[in-house]
Amino acid sequence: MKSSRASLSSILQPVFSLRRPAFCSAAAAPPKPQTPLHLRPPAFRATLSDLNRWHAWAKTQASSVGSTFSALDGGPDSSLLLRELNWLVEDAVEHPALLSTESRAAAEVAIRARLEEMYELWRQRIEERRPFQYVVGCEHWRDLILSVEEGVLIPRPETEAIVDLVDRAVKADSELGEGLWADLGTGSGAVAIAVARVLGGGGRVLAVDLSPVAAAVARYNVERYCLEGRVSVRLGSWFDPLKDVEGELSGVVSNPPYIPSKDIHSLQAEVSRHEPVLALDGGADGMDDLIHLCNGAASMLKPRGFFAFETNGETQSKLLVEYMQNEMKGSFCRLEIVSDFAGIQRFVTGYKA
Repeated sequence: MKSSRASLSSILQPVFSLRRPAFCSAAAAPPKPQTPLHLRPPAFRATLSDLNRWHAWAKTQASSVGSTFSALDGGPDSSLLLRELNWLVEDAVEHPALLSTESRAAAEVAIRARLEEMYELWRQRIEERRPFQYVVGCEHWRDLILSVEEGVLIPRPETEAIVDLVDRAVKADSELGEGLWADLGTGSGAVAIAVARVLGGGGRVLAVDLSPVAAAVARYNVERYCLEGRVSVRLGSWFDPLKDVEGELSGVVSNPPYIPSKDIHSLQAEVSRHEPVLALDGGADGMDDLIHLCNGAASMLKPRGFFAFETNGETQSKLLVEYMQNEMKGSFCRLEIVSDFAGIQRFVTGYKA
């Protein structure tokens, strides 16, 4: 079952199914992951009158946007922003129904952030186009609620299909479900966590990321879902942290950076201003990391091992298959291009020969 809030990213970014962490210096000390708003204790108080005043102001801010962002870069319109405001109230207010009651104006309401912070969070959403997921600190994805923050690309609904492709492969070959898998560029850990749940108790997942911030957030999410024994997070670039398991992987999945460099500036402001650019930029034609993943998978997968890679769409998917067929003859078999829910040929799957 998917949360109703899981569709937010597809509304905000209908074309670019992007989801990767920033590639920052591994020497930087990662901050402690932030606690999502809905998981914070309701340690603050505000009068109902003050809270309603904030709510009225926030609604005015959202309504004033109209279709401006949508016309500018395909961003959210007022109707979506008002929905987001309702979600923010649900996350921040212990008893959100009080806002629509006739309770005494002086009555105090328990909230999970200071009222001043709630003003600032909504100002950032409207004036700075800060992604809503960063505002509340989480994203609803499949049946998961994942912590996200600046430095970690927000998981997109399109990427959920990778998990379905893994599920299909495991059902066709039960041995895959007992093996060792890798999720490369794990970001928030979304795919790694979901794949581990598909594999069940027999399989394990190594979640790899170059960003210390993303690795810390992925570990936080893994711990929240009590999967420490089945998902291990490793810090490093692509296959580099996996030298000890070369040739032993039953599966490799990845949603790497694949946006051509020249297209980065045209992304929505929520993406281009706030999400890590190096998590999006796949080089001149967007293929740099995809080609690297193909080359690495040839040596890292065991015979009959499965892979699933996400691309930017039809052209990249076809180019990737052609590369494997022509430049890596004999390395892979049963190559397939799979469409996403919008009918875009998004994923390339196959097996080690």
